[in-house]
Amino acid sequence: MPQVQVTELILRDAHQSLLATRMRLDDMLPVCPKLDAIGYWSLECWGGATFDACVRFLKEDPWERLSKLRQALPNTRLQMLLRGQNLLGYRHYPDDVVRAFVQRAAGNGMDVFRIFDAMNDMRNLRVSIEATRQAGKQAQGTICYTTSPVHDIKGFVAMAGELASMGCDSIAIKDMAGLLTPYTTGELVKALKDAVDLPLHLHSHATAGLAEMCQLKAIESGCDNINTAISSMGGGASHPPTESMVAALRGTDYDTGLDLEAIQEIGFYFHEIRKRYHQYESEFTGVDTRVQVNQVPGGMISNLSNQLREQNALGRMNEVLAEIPAVRKDLGYPPLVTPTSQIVGTQAVINVLTGKRYQTMTNEVKRYLQGGYGKAPATVNPTLQQQAVNGGELIECRPADLLPSELDHLRDEIGPLARSEEDVLTFAMFPDVGRQFLQEREAGTLSPEPLLPAEGQSERRAAPTEFRLALHGETYHIKVTGVGHKDKAERHFYLSVDDIPEEVVVETLDELSLENGGKADAKPTVVSKRPRPSKDGDVTTSMPGSIVDVLVKAGDRVEAGQAVLVAEAMKMETEIQAPIAGTVTGVFVQKGEAVNPNEVLISIES
Repeated sequence: MPQVQVTELILRDAHQSLLATRMRLDDMLPVCPKLDAIGYWSLECWGGATFDACVRFLKEDPWERLSKLRQALPNTRLQMLLRGQNLLGYRHYPDDVVRAFVQRAAGNGMDVFRIFDAMNDMRNLRVSIEATRQAGKQAQGTICYTTSPVHDIKGFVAMAGELASMGCDSIAIKDMAGLLTPYTTGELVKALKDAVDLPLHLHSHATAGLAEMCQLKAIESGCDNINTAISSMGGGASHPPTESMVAALRGTDYDTGLDLEAIQEIGFYFHEIRKRYHQYESEFTGVDTRVQVNQVPGGMISNLSNQLREQNALGRMNEVLAEIPAVRKDLGYPPLVTPTSQIVGTQAVINVLTGKRYQTMTNEVKRYLQGGYGKAPATVNPTLQQQAVNGGELIECRPADLLPSELDHLRDEIGPLARSEEDVLTFAMFPDVGRQFLQEREAGTLSPEPLLPAEGQSERRAAPTEFRLALHGETYHIKVTGVGHKDKAERHFYLSVDDIPEEVVVETLDELSLENGGKADAKPTVVSKRPRPSKDGDVTTSMPGSIVDVLVKAGDRVEAGQAVLVAEAMKMETEIQAPIAGTVTGVFVQKGEAVNPNEVLISIES
């Protein structure tokens, strides 16, 4: 048995799992020389949700992040997580976009592409693997491990054989939720090693408290590489601590050869860095054996709790976790990993918050049930499928076979905002968010969401998020439900006033300088004055979100059930339908606006 190799996850999956993917490049670069000196087999630092988080929240150019990490880590293989035909987004992209994305990622310094498909549909991996090999980089074919009535070791071994035949350089077991148990791990690894003559890597989350034992059994059964995260961001929804596994194997036939004391020193650095992101910490990222039932992956749980908090529904997390397995069964037991984890998770949230299962169905669930993401592992709920497809044809082929090339169209659409092919690909991944990012960059207004000071780090007291306000003899119960990005001198605040949602914009007239005895002069303006629903023809949304598209205008005639709006919540799009047939008498929203329940978005008169 040769030395066990280690892939370090501190710069990607660790903070995605614990801190909602919010670690900034500025906190990575100072420690890169020490990381580069360790001798890891690879360092995962890109892909997954990092691209989205960079553009949406951190206002960093993800391509610049990659190139800077490449410069800072000259001696270490860089590794990324790629979602096959989904790339880093939530839909399938045409083959020309997939090939261009892989080519530019390789050109900016990526060495190893861990390529997976959320459905384990091998057809969706072929183009990404081909593009990686054409770029002269390592293609790591990935099996998404899950449990269900239709998943077994024999099936996983068959997948490995297909990946090998596609030309993969190695095979990875991706246990994204921490479902593996030690003896099953040993059996699976042995079966894979007997069947396929390729290096085998194991990626497992520690959510159930079993991952270290699973890694040890995997090593004893022939696993070549384990994935770990430095201890200050290891354990729980993250991964087995690097230092623990290095120590466990030290002096044995499996010794990693890595310097334990040097890794510990890096751990102290990230111990302090983690404090900067305390606002994204969640009570749901520790050891939780319920994952063996709900199967929520480590990379999703911190984001899910953060999203529920934004919906004022964090207290309903347990209901959502109970609903997820039911939705997964209805969808034919897909492995829960991006994007299927978001598809299933968001639908579960909608089912719980509305109290009406599938009355509101996201566009992604409809696309999934039509076959737009590939072949489901098992038979889907036929009634649900009929509701989603609504007389349309099911997709039986590889979904991307139906997609025309679109790179030329994307270049024309984004125009001069794109300074490079990388910018075009950013726009391709997330059209609305990507365009906004490029516009803000052009205007010089890029500003990341603020980090709140940790307790004891500042003398300034944090503002309360829930309070009572007495005004003109009336008392109001106020909750701050969200804070938008600062745009020049303005900032949007999302409030609940006596349980009625409002949006307020505060325009700062003088700089806030209370520490120096200065004065703060701010002018609040209530932006959202939409009417409250009072009749059958009032169109509302079941969840807070933003408007992606307005499909009708005043005077239009609509039928009951006709889509009149498209809204986005929790990164998933939902069509909002007309509750009655009639004439549109008022449209109170525009594309891009934030909306809340209990607001009339469109009015219809029969």
